[in-house]
Amino acid sequence: MFSLRFPALLCVLFLPYGVLAQPISEATLPQTLEATTLANSQPGFATLASNVADHLRRALAGNGGKLVRAHLDDAEQTPQQADSAWLRQSGYDFAYPANQQAGIALLESFNALSPAVQQQSLATVTQINQNATHGVRQQALLDAEGIPYLYFLSDALGPRLGEAFINAYDKGELSKAAALIKASEVSTSAAKKHFNYPRPFLRPGNHILPVPDDIVVRDNYPYTADGGAFPSGHTNTGYTDALLMAEMIPERFVTLVDRGVKYGYSRLVLGVHYPLDVIGSRMVAERNVAHYLNDPAYRALFDQARQQLRSALEKECGTTIAQCAKSAQGDDPYTQSGMTAFYTATP
Repeated sequence: MFSLRFPALLCVLFLPYGVLAQPISEATLPQTLEATTLANSQPGFATLASNVADHLRRALAGNGGKLVRAHLDDAEQTPQQADSAWLRQSGYDFAYPANQQAGIALLESFNALSPAVQQQSLATVTQINQNATHGVRQQALLDAEGIPYLYFLSDALGPRLGEAFINAYDKGELSKAAALIKASEVSTSAAKKHFNYPRPFLRPGNHILPVPDDIVVRDNYPYTADGGAFPSGHTNTGYTDALLMAEMIPERFVTLVDRGVKYGYSRLVLGVHYPLDVIGSRMVAERNVAHYLNDPAYRALFDQARQQLRSALEKECGTTIAQCAKSAQGDDPYTQSGMTAFYTATP
């Protein structure tokens, strides 16, 4: 069952576009956002964030040799991390084409945005892109290039449970969950072609600042993206992953949903999406997750994956998940009040 936060999320369906596109002032961007990056000064979370970045780089490089940009194109979960064979043997049909069309139908009212709304949306992403701190930019790059993996979710689990998650993930101890979650991401490619909105950094006369990569490949290559802007594919991926993981680990439900929101926000930081792109993808992800979880055949697979994941985490922790999810006072930025303010103010 979804948490009480979901009615608030679903309210975006009924708000006028002008309200959705209101610029976010610097005052509404809490310090907590900076605290959920490598810039965090708390030892436990800082170690976790550093380990996430290190594990991601090793995975992208194929666990050997130097990471180069060409590796990014071929990145995917390993057979050990994700039990795709188990999923194939189940014979489950994710019905991707039908679910893609359902997403397009859900977002059809976005097909004719007024010039004023489009201009305001560009102003919002420009403001966020220009004002982002170095730590927030680095986190956005890690999110962008780490899209094939689930490492990013460990951030929201707390220092101790997050470390357990990374270890279990790389050992293949939660391979059913890893396979199922990634297979549940319904591509936004058909929707991008249907709506055909240009990305903000491609708009004539834009003032988007390119973000050089100094954290993943570390070659200072400016981050870029191709294809249409609406809806955001990265947001769809990150939010789908976060929602399903939240259902598997309800002890960290709210923090995982917050992580999914932050994942979408990172697309604004990089200047490759508008706020409405992020909102649209969150709507589609919520629809898809609800659709799958209400399918008995999918639910049977989900329950198997959930049980494996929870057993693996308890084994790694040496205690219950509830106990492992706890952290020292102030060492878990996702549980601080500022994250609620960020969630409320963010597209």
